[in-house]
Amino acid sequence: MSGHQLDLVGISHHRAPVEVRERVAFDLEAAGALARELAGADGEAVVLSTCNRTEVYAAGADAERPFREARVEGSVYRLHDEAAALHLFRVAAGLDSMVLGEGEILGQVRQAFEAGATGPLLDRLFRQALHAGKKVRTQTAIAESPASVAAAAAALAQQVFGDLKGRRVVLVGAGKIGEQAARNLTGRGAELAAVAGRDVTADPEALAERIAAADVVVSSTSSPGFILAPRHVRARKGKPLFLIDLAVPRDLDPAIHALEDCYLFDIDDLQAVVDESLAGRRREAERGEGIVAAEAERFRAWQASLDVVPAIASLRARAEEIRSAELEKLARRLSEEERAAVESATAQIVNKLLHLPIVRMKEAAVTADGVIYAQTVRHLFGLSEEDR
Repeated sequence: MSGHQLDLVGISHHRAPVEVRERVAFDLEAAGALARELAGADGEAVVLSTCNRTEVYAAGADAERPFREARVEGSVYRLHDEAAALHLFRVAAGLDSMVLGEGEILGQVRQAFEAGATGPLLDRLFRQALHAGKKVRTQTAIAESPASVAAAAAALAQQVFGDLKGRRVVLVGAGKIGEQAARNLTGRGAELAAVAGRDVTADPEALAERIAAADVVVSSTSSPGFILAPRHVRARKGKPLFLIDLAVPRDLDPAIHALEDCYLFDIDDLQAVVDESLAGRRREAERGEGIVAAEAERFRAWQASLDVVPAIASLRARAEEIRSAELEKLARRLSEEERAAVESATAQIVNKLLHLPIVRMKEAAVTADGVIYAQTVRHLFGLSEEDR
């Protein structure tokens, strides 16, 4: 759109490995400073930078510059106007994420927007992106099923206990995935009661003592064999014990699962849950795609109207200027009552004359002809560019 083009230049996990992405990675403060620098006095810019993407959204600014300076042009993608809007709406909804439907990106989009240098175009774009992201999350179940092994472990634990509030978690070992599972459990209300290190894992009896009062055990060590066997698990007496074995090779003897009130899941069991969940997320994502497409169409119609709205305003102003000038010439010859009548009649004439042209211009605004209509009206009625 003339004078109102939206530009997007970006790099993401889809086309660029981390060693390329890190060349244009910015923290929030640096992203905001870069956006203001790119925008300058007259432009608009927002820089969205996460571990999986760096994208510059711009209007009247050089969106290419950061990627040109980092020499990563071969990995970038470039989108404009409606395509750029649709992309951002998909990003905000988690539809373009490495983990489909993840919710963290919506907050990151909001932070980038608040730190950016926005004007009318990007303000409208990002507010609508946040709206689209929320709409997808509330009107679909895309984020309800676990999308990682750690999240699946916490979701299964909640199924076992119903409520994890106050449930005691013992973390065995210090593996990254084990720590992630523990965070997912505590995020659902569980309490991290203990972390068992090598001194405990090397002694099954000591480990048995540590987990005797636990509700959930998350094991993720590098031991070459089982560190816990059925004989080490004390009778539960109706108190469930949920065991999550994330180690390869496995830490926990599978025979523990056969014990009364014991529920043991290894990494393959959890991966099967994730695979099933992701299939469900993909189905929900199809619904999400419909939502963001409708939002992108709304943005397109609004953006297109930017070309005809000033022309409509100028046309109305010119008609009112002519009407007022002619009324002023008659003012001395008319009584107050006659002036009111003429005022009303001329106002109706102007409104009726302008009604259809304005309707036609608004209809054209959502098509490629909008700019042509606006230019034609300006030419026919002698509306100067200053009137805009």
